[in-house]
Amino acid sequence: MPTGKPRRRRLYAGLAAAGVAGIAAAAVALTVPSANASTLFTEDFEAGTPSGWSRSGGDWSVVDDGSKAYRQSKAASEAARVFAGDASWTDYAVQARVKVVEVGAGGFAGVAARASGPTTLYRLVLTSAGTAELQTVKGSAVTVLGSVPVTSPTGTFHTLQIQAGGTTVKGWVDGTPVGSGTGTVTAKGRLGLVTSRASASFDDVLATTAGSATEPTPARTTAAPATTASAPAAAPTTAGPTPSKTASAAPSPTTVPPATGGGSTSPDAPWPTATGSKPVAASVKVTGTLDGGMARYYGTGALGGSGQDEGQDPIFDLADGATLKNVILGSPAADGVHCAGTCTLINVWWEDVGEDAATFRGGANAVFTVDGGGARKADDKVFQHNGGGTLTIKNFQVADFGKLYRSCGNCSTQYKRTLVVENVKATAPGDLLAGVNANYGDTATFRNVTIVGDKTMDVCTRFTGNSTGKEPTKTGSGPDGTTCKYTTSDVTFK
Repeated sequence: MPTGKPRRRRLYAGLAAAGVAGIAAAAVALTVPSANASTLFTEDFEAGTPSGWSRSGGDWSVVDDGSKAYRQSKAASEAARVFAGDASWTDYAVQARVKVVEVGAGGFAGVAARASGPTTLYRLVLTSAGTAELQTVKGSAVTVLGSVPVTSPTGTFHTLQIQAGGTTVKGWVDGTPVGSGTGTVTAKGRLGLVTSRASASFDDVLATTAGSATEPTPARTTAAPATTASAPAAAPTTAGPTPSKTASAAPSPTTVPPATGGGSTSPDAPWPTATGSKPVAASVKVTGTLDGGMARYYGTGALGGSGQDEGQDPIFDLADGATLKNVILGSPAADGVHCAGTCTLINVWWEDVGEDAATFRGGANAVFTVDGGGARKADDKVFQHNGGGTLTIKNFQVADFGKLYRSCGNCSTQYKRTLVVENVKATAPGDLLAGVNANYGDTATFRNVTIVGDKTMDVCTRFTGNSTGKEPTKTGSGPDGTTCKYTTSDVTFK
């Protein structure tokens, strides 16, 4: 391990276990943060294999950058993000050392707080203009709360700290105030590391409680935020949208006899307005057809999470042969929809994808169809294909996502999988439409696909999958006529 960097164990304290209310602050050097009694999270990447981070976009790995650091190396990525911590964190500060390695016009790299979704957060970033900017972000709406020039904006580590307490957001770069202002776009969420059109290294990530914290001053021995504030509140047991008192009642989450007809939509259709809201505390079992009547279903209780942890239960659990139609999945969405075998999803919308929008299981001859609807705010995958058979995604729209589709790269049982993507619109930010395993004979066919806002987005990437649980190896991207089947006339970039 390189000298000059104290070895610290990675720590992540859940709020219920943190017990940090009223604990006195300990002095922490801004350039080399260390854990104290009020620490919620700390990571120095010395172990070489980060855990607890959910990734969306970019190419992330631990590198030696004077000491071990987390590098996002895909400078062309429009939106590369990793998130950690707890979705219920409210008042806290997060800091990290950030070095911009390469940056394009309009690019940036920095830290985020209260990330309630991939594009709903507060962030402090080093920009291509040679400044540090404190921003509130809600979708495509970005508000700058403050900006200061930065000496040596690239090639040098700078310590960024962002603090959110109540509706006040503040930021510092190397101890110098960047700005402060009112932030009302999100009241709670995880911490994050973010880049856009830039590659960057991140190190010494530290999150502490910080409701009414003392402010750092420009010095290497500056004290970290004080920790006399109360700990972030735990997530309410009834997390999710409050059911409208005037909306019509949502249908009961029980199966109904199979029905004919459908509600397939165009990929240019506007996002639907919910007819009502329905909290779901236990997975809804569907054996025939469930027509939701365009009600919004969202998780509560045990399903009240929206993180990226594997193994979560779904909102809807579809038996072999089941159909789900005319449904909106709100937030929290848990693990969306599970299909045990052949299934059909018609006009299903995911407002804020949880772990995945849908997971397809079943044997080698299963047939899965997604017809109409859309998904947005997917930190990683929208559709996960763990079983075998054929999945067709058509008349669908996706926006703000990591991958539209992934053939499982390391499932214990592997299959040949077939994907058809037809009449689909994908709007940036997004990293990849489909990842498939060439060594198992996977194929992905694309027809009439439109990609908006990113002319460098990958359409199809080939991997060498395995059944041992190891990370699959990327072997290539682009059309090859065998695994990734499309031509320039099949995919349009706008």
